[in-house]
This record gives sequence, structure tokens and C-alpha cells, in this order.
Amino acid sequence: QVQLVESGGGLVQAGGSLRLSCAASGHTFSNYAMGWFRQAPGKEREFVAAIEWSGRYTYYADSAKGRFTISRDHAESTVYLQMNSLKPEDTAVYYCAAGVGGRTLATYDHWGQGTQVTVSS
Repeated sequence: QVQLVESGGGLVQAGGSLRLSCAASGHTFSNYAMGWFRQAPGKEREFVAAIEWSGRYTYYADSAKGRFTISRDHAESTVYLQMNSLKPEDTAVYYCAAGVGGRTLATYDHWGQGTQVTVSS
């Protein structure tokens, strides 16, 4: 079992930046691919970005390409999501997940509690 705790959310103006962190504990961090998903009010949870276990390969939703960067630090057992040029439509609860990887929720077994990101116009 792995436990995930997100942090770094908050309120930011459009065009601003935030860096989300997800600290993992309880199991070998390097065994898992890590992903970020988000869920806006009244909408389904959607894929944002993912990074495979070694950190060499990353992939992004079209909405995140060019603005968001996912990275991981094995020494700290932490995955990050750097978000730049934020838009009001990025407002959502952001969730960290651990699993085999991919763009779908079903391939992730472990989830954090989420952190709120609010982007004002």
C-alpha cells in the first residue's frame, strides 16, 4: 500500500503559476508510475499528466501541454506538477495517483485526497 499526500494548491490569478507536490510513503515509490488528474465541479475526473517509474518518459493532456511539467524526485519520494500560465478553466481539485501508468483512472490503484486549485480571471 502506498499513501499519497498532495500539497501546493491555492488561489492564483490567471497567468500565474503554482507547483503541486505529492509525497508518497508506505511502499517503494520507484515501483510506480505517477499521474496527476483533476476534477472540476460537476465534471468527471480527467487526466492531466503522468510520468513513468524512471522519470524518463512523460505525457500530458492536450490542455496541459506547453504549460504544465510533471517531474519526480526518487530521493524525496515526491512527484511534482509545475503549472504555468494558469487559466480559469484549470480550476479544479487536483489528485495525485500511483499505478502502472497511462491516461485512464483505472490504471491507478492509489490516490491522494486532492488539493484545490482556483484560478481567478
